[in-house]
Amino acid sequence: MGFKTYLKESYTELVHKVTWPTWPDLQNSAVLVMVATAIIALIIAGLDFAFGEIMETFYDLLFKSR
Repeated sequence: MGFKTYLKESYTELVHKVTWPTWPDLQNSAVLVMVATAIIALIIAGLDFAFGEIMETFYDLLFKSR
């Protein structure tokens, strides 16, 4: 299979065989991705804050006792 044939077949598949999402479906997917990203970011921020507090408490106990 030559490169020219590959390009022709790829174009045909993209134009005629692929089912592209409608605009409302695309918007719904984008909103879902943004909400999921925000939730994951909040979880990571919470874990970071908690770990920071735990480490600060640990270091206070370890080094202030000397």
